[in-house]
Amino acid sequence: MRRSLITLKGLTYEPTGGIVAATTTSLPERIGGDGNWDYRFCWLRDASVTLLALLTAGYADAWRNWLLRAAAGDPEQIQIMYGVAEGKRLEEWTLPWLTGYEGSGPVRVGNEAAKQLQLDIYGELFNTMSIAADGRLFPLPRGLEFGAALLTHLEKRWMEPDAGIWEMRGDPQHFTHSKVIAWVALDRAANNPNYPVDHATRRRFRHIADEIHRSVCEHAVDPERQCFTQSYSNPHLDAGLLLMPLVGFLPADDERVRNTVAKVERRLMANGLVLRYETGTGVDGLSDGEGAFLACSFWLVDNYVLQGRLGDAQALFERLASLSNDVGLFAEE
Repeated sequence: MRRSLITLKGLTYEPTGGIVAATTTSLPERIGGDGNWDYRFCWLRDASVTLLALLTAGYADAWRNWLLRAAAGDPEQIQIMYGVAEGKRLEEWTLPWLTGYEGSGPVRVGNEAAKQLQLDIYGELFNTMSIAADGRLFPLPRGLEFGAALLTHLEKRWMEPDAGIWEMRGDPQHFTHSKVIAWVALDRAANNPNYPVDHATRRRFRHIADEIHRSVCEHAVDPERQCFTQSYSNPHLDAGLLLMPLVGFLPADDERVRNTVAKVERRLMANGLVLRYETGTGVDGLSDGEGAFLACSFWLVDNYVLQGRLGDAQALFERLASLSNDVGLFAEE
């Protein structure tokens, strides 16, 4: 754990406090594939999860100040990611004179995903800010104003289709995970006693959170299989659905949640590990196939624990732990 924290801190750009997702570009999700992106930027989602890890371990970070500077201004203009020096222009282009890692081209610089709408970033941000406020990391009035602006913006946009957590390059959809994490933002704002809003505003947040909850349960459940689906418009599975009980959207013993876990085990498991989604559907605009995203398998471990399947949880956790390298670090895939 200490080695992981050191590595996360090492991904922080000291002059601004920005946390990059990775220090690499164009490493393929599978050898010969085209899902090879430039990750040398600061994703709001990734940085939020990193900050939570540092907070949980008892460390604060300069990321708060980076966030307030990078995302300053109209919430309509908030991007999902920025440069380490808070830059917003991250145009993507390819370097055709380079063959790529083991021939996996194209080699990319910049990231076009910066222009995408990803509704879950608001939930990730507000959830992190809510937890940080409990630890007195966000006492500044400007931080509270920023949180209020995020929620107001989310109230207007949660019903729109987006690119989702996996930054799909196909057509925008009503991704279930995006709606669920948008619900997280409004649920935490309504329930957190340390968030300084009046009762009327808190009731409004509760009403919108309940509206999102009803929408997901009405439109994201396959009527035959009685499991949740990747989006309102397609019946496919997505590992992001495993987060539903982890964020408190539904209890782990809900029949629809249990059915979803069972379908993930059946449809998204490859060599005992969980894939992000069914890549053969064309939803991402890329060629079929990729490696297993390790975080998804850890989400399944959490689901096993919540369902009381402790033997399965122990077995999968030990399998995952065995995949670390000689200094205890894990590859993303």
